[in-house]
Amino acid sequence: MDVLWLDQSDVQSLLDMPSTLEAVENGFKQHGLNKVQMPSKSYLYFEKYNGDLRTMPVYMPEEDIAGVKIVNVHPDNPQKGLPTVMAIVLLNSTSTGAPLAVMDGSFLTDMRTGAAGGVASKYLARKDSHTVGMIGVGDQAHTQLLALSLVMDIHEVKMTCRNLSHCDRFEKDMSHMINCDFVKKDTIKDVCDCDILVTTTPVRAPIVKSKWIKEGTHINAIGADAKGKEELDPQLLLRATVVVDDVEQALHSGEINVPFSKGIITEKDICCELGEIVAGIYPGRQSDEEITIFDSTGLAVQDIATANMIYKKAQEQGVGQNIRIF
Repeated sequence: MDVLWLDQSDVQSLLDMPSTLEAVENGFKQHGLNKVQMPSKSYLYFEKYNGDLRTMPVYMPEEDIAGVKIVNVHPDNPQKGLPTVMAIVLLNSTSTGAPLAVMDGSFLTDMRTGAAGGVASKYLARKDSHTVGMIGVGDQAHTQLLALSLVMDIHEVKMTCRNLSHCDRFEKDMSHMINCDFVKKDTIKDVCDCDILVTTTPVRAPIVKSKWIKEGTHINAIGADAKGKEELDPQLLLRATVVVDDVEQALHSGEINVPFSKGIITEKDICCELGEIVAGIYPGRQSDEEITIFDSTGLAVQDIATANMIYKKAQEQGVGQNIRIF
């Protein structure tokens, strides 16, 4: 039996942001309609090496596909010449359980996470949003901004990070794709003066203070994706309409996990899941004054919806290698 093998260059040749946005939005919708089987992601923590390994399975009956992503997060990897995040995605036949394809999931993860921010902003940001604030300018920031550029008219990007020289590289990379002004800021406070704020850092203590966020701001909180991580002042969560990708995952590994564990917020402080808004079960933004927060933990449905699209394109275009397994 043959399995289709797609390496990173294959995946990059098949995956673009417009198609990723479409796949991810549909994945959220299926999740919001409760039409998927998706256990919460499971974690193995390697404290000795400051890293973890995660498994993320899902079955999507509407697409008649199932699969699992295995992904690591090791923040110290760049010092070893390796990416912080590396992933593999396995697609399986629902009728036989046989493996259909194995593909690189690292680029896919960056793209689908960026697309999640784009989908969230489509439904939660003000329609007249033009200024984006970026806290952190790593790989994930690139795809977040790329997705935002497809759902809003960006006039200005304010950016900051621990090493401000990285902002220059970020501008060089993104200015070829997005025609807007890029402004480097010395402080996080200055970046928070924006319409849409994107946080993509791995910090474990809040770096965004509630008093810095003006009414009407939308925030894509991307960095907190594991227990103990948080980027936002808990008081900001209490001021805002909080939308999560998945309640169970968010409570143990999302932006809200630390304040929830301390009793600062409760599950009642969560408005709903993004998929429920996409599916029309809950409304999106209610007023121009509302502060909205999207708490992204990353869902298997995003990965497998995107991977299935890649698999179909690969079959149509003859991309990849068939490898005999059994």
